[in-house]
Amino acid sequence: MSVAAPAPRTTEDRPAPPRAVPVLRRWRPHLLVAVVALALAVYVTHGLWRQPYTQTIGENVGDQTFFEWVLAYGVHILRDGGNPFFTTMMNSPLGVNLAANTSITVDAILFAPLTILAGPQVTFATILTLNLAGSAFAWYLFLGRWVTRNRAAAAIAGLFCGFAPGFVSHANGHVNWTSGWVAPLVLWWLLKLAEKGRWLRNGLVLGVILGCSFTIAAEGLFFTALAGGVFVIAWSVPRAHREEARQALPTVLAGLGVAAVVAFALLAYPLYMHFAGPQTFAGTGFNQRHYAEDVAAYFSYSDRTLAAKVGLGNNLAANSTEQTSFFGLPLMILIVASFVLLRRRSGPGRRATLLALAITGGVFMVISFGPRLRIFGAETDIPLPYALLQRLPLFDSALPLRFSLVLVGVFGVILAMLADMLLDRADAPDPVHAPFAAAFTFALLPLFPLPLLTSPRAPEPEFISAGHWKQYVPEGGTLTALPFATNVAGDAQRWQAYTMARGGRQFRIPDGYFLGPDVGGAGEKGRIGAVPRPTDWLFLRAALYGYVPQLTNWDRATAREDFAYWDIDAVFLPAEITGAHGMLHHTAVELTATELLGAPEQVDDVLVWRIRPGVDPIDR
Repeated sequence: MSVAAPAPRTTEDRPAPPRAVPVLRRWRPHLLVAVVALALAVYVTHGLWRQPYTQTIGENVGDQTFFEWVLAYGVHILRDGGNPFFTTMMNSPLGVNLAANTSITVDAILFAPLTILAGPQVTFATILTLNLAGSAFAWYLFLGRWVTRNRAAAAIAGLFCGFAPGFVSHANGHVNWTSGWVAPLVLWWLLKLAEKGRWLRNGLVLGVILGCSFTIAAEGLFFTALAGGVFVIAWSVPRAHREEARQALPTVLAGLGVAAVVAFALLAYPLYMHFAGPQTFAGTGFNQRHYAEDVAAYFSYSDRTLAAKVGLGNNLAANSTEQTSFFGLPLMILIVASFVLLRRRSGPGRRATLLALAITGGVFMVISFGPRLRIFGAETDIPLPYALLQRLPLFDSALPLRFSLVLVGVFGVILAMLADMLLDRADAPDPVHAPFAAAFTFALLPLFPLPLLTSPRAPEPEFISAGHWKQYVPEGGTLTALPFATNVAGDAQRWQAYTMARGGRQFRIPDGYFLGPDVGGAGEKGRIGAVPRPTDWLFLRAALYGYVPQLTNWDRATAREDFAYWDIDAVFLPAEITGAHGMLHHTAVELTATELLGAPEQVDDVLVWRIRPGVDPIDR
């Protein structure tokens, strides 16, 4: 079965049987597309490659810190043992449910040798780069197998899918969302389930892919499964495909059954941890009404495109990392015009396929608008279907605007079909070819990606890199940099990550950047990071705003209680503190810590305060 294969030619037009092609020549187009995709990915991420140890994603420092921590935790699991889906290394003493976070466990294990050799900073840049390139190449292979036999058409559409504005936007720190290759891989084997006599093999392969993909891009896998289901149902209903679908149904169901058994065997424990494990939570720490796509965003341009460079940017996204549609007006017009043209020139089978694509794209576009319609930045009172979905399991943990990423694949298929028509040399000259070719260029050129913005971050202190921290913390003890780790000040989490990547003795940290339950514990609504206590807010406020409070013995008594709760052995302050938008107020943190705990020790390039839990700080 082919989703949208070109219509067969007549007997008179049928070419002679192809001659045997040498292996190298046969693979040459694939190698060329792979090289182009990798070159584009390096171009987009080259800011990180210049200085991977001292540069960070400028638009999303917190997520890079989290993923570097996860990559280092993979090394910790292999060297020292541990639970891949739960840890007490962070958010001590409660711990963090990694199954309910974007923990990329498979990547962390597979790339552990690189993390050991070069550090999680280099591994992060490597995976981000390979994900972008791999997504474009995977879509090229998928489109070349299921949509068009024209490799140039598949390459153009594949590169669009891999470097679409939404995925380049997510490259601002979201390693999980740049794994766009998961979608064509899953869809490939979903379509192969219709092969007669191979239901067992195909089901086994699909089950393994689903099991691995859950720990690489769980949210993307959820979207892919929904989109695949909507498309297959919409494709099967029309009369042109009804008989083929009916004949394939037993084989497909058998393969799906095998895939479900294999995936459940691999995911039974991770799914239990995700939904019922310790420190799990309901919903998400993000406001779904805020993270809903604006109607106008589909016709606008994202920040990291050529169009934005010449002044066609906008402020319609929740943040720079969530510019998920932003296809631009020319491309939206081209897609509609292409759909009409292709439908008029297709037989019943392809028309049914186009209809299924339109239904899939329409469903996910409407879902992406969230529970209330937003237009040009203003939320209206018009309710939308997502209002009925937002409390359902899985939907309650998704951000509506991200559903628009499904349209990247839908548009990619239509662009591949259009390019196939424009590049088909067997057809007689057609008056529509020239204007559509010009429109094709005019629509895609403004979307050409710009490199990610990067910014400096604090270098790792010698106190950590040289291992001198071990003199202040016993085995399994708790140590933290000031301020405590959060999404807007994550250095304390970074220093622990780099220590885990080196192996040997480790220390725990309080707080951290992760998703966890709110005040009531497991089962409560999710929040970003740990439930704040007075003392960690004391230091974070000083770092963010430069505020130095006048402390009293009540503050010291509260700090004693907090330090005892965390069982902290020592805190330290490096020379620089990385924030979400530059360096934070070091002097204010030093003055606050000195007022609370007394004079520090100067050790290497940091200031250290020893803590006797339950004793320090002493009242004055």
